[in-house]
Amino acid sequence: MHILVTGGAGYIGSHTVRHLLARGHRIVIVDLQAIAPRGPLAGARGVVADVRDTGKISELLREEQIEAVIHFAGLKSVAESMDDPGAYFDTNVAGSLSVLRAMAAVGTRSLVFSSSCAVYGTPTRLPVDELQPLRPESPYGASKMMVEDMLRWFGRIHGMQIVSLRYFNAAGADLDAAIGEDWDRSTMLLPALMKAALHERGPVDIFGTDYPTPDGTAIRDFVHVLDLADAHIRAVEIPADGTTNGVVALNLGRGVGASVREVISIVEDVSGRSVPVRWTDRRAGDPAQVWADPSRARVELGWEARYDLHTIVETAWAWHSSRVRR
Repeated sequence: MHILVTGGAGYIGSHTVRHLLARGHRIVIVDLQAIAPRGPLAGARGVVADVRDTGKISELLREEQIEAVIHFAGLKSVAESMDDPGAYFDTNVAGSLSVLRAMAAVGTRSLVFSSSCAVYGTPTRLPVDELQPLRPESPYGASKMMVEDMLRWFGRIHGMQIVSLRYFNAAGADLDAAIGEDWDRSTMLLPALMKAALHERGPVDIFGTDYPTPDGTAIRDFVHVLDLADAHIRAVEIPADGTTNGVVALNLGRGVGASVREVISIVEDVSGRSVPVRWTDRRAGDPAQVWADPSRARVELGWEARYDLHTIVETAWAWHSSRVRR
């Protein structure tokens, strides 16, 4: 297939692109950063552009005869969105609208959207299934919910086949440590812990020790980036007359929650180092505990997470520690 991947130079996007290329697909990446010509994404065409440039996206869809789009491009920090909500609605919502308008104009009908469990906010029950109400508690989550609403209308009016993947906490790195998460660009827990363990930063702020959880810290569903890449590939390879008729939203997670204290303990076990942390107050917009019911993804895509939390930490450590040694 000829596939356009927005944000394909980013963390989850790059893993997905690498494995799409290995499956023989022709990939065009649109990103604000260039891709290395001899790196793990060699073979993809990289275009430095903003997804809000509808004319440029339309031009690429036509020129490259794009059959499907995987849309990763966007901002993704809950905390940052609480400080600057306008940036999130501008980048995430306006950017997605631009992509959808370009697709509608050109006639590209297949889209896989990178959504988030943040659309649920604090869930009414656990595990979280797709029937739960959408009540985001941050501008980031709200931006993803607004895009999903647009998807429904574009899917209905323009006959698009759309899969919206609501994934939980992405973590880990490729098994050969060739690609991983750039800790300088990330606000996520695991890269921060790795950086602290490697003495490349000071203590990691842990937000909240008084949550109503067994050890007082927040509980999240950590899912390996390769499992997320696999789900995006399965979704984009569904034929136009496949099981996803219209718009389908699917949760992606391991279906198991782990607390922040548990993650710190595993990092220390895998690395053989102590991780300096600083315990502080809860952060606005963070629910106490969230983990997925991924059963619908199993039905629709034949997908389930393969990697456990220990493997997630091991692959992340291999990636981050190799960067420091270089």
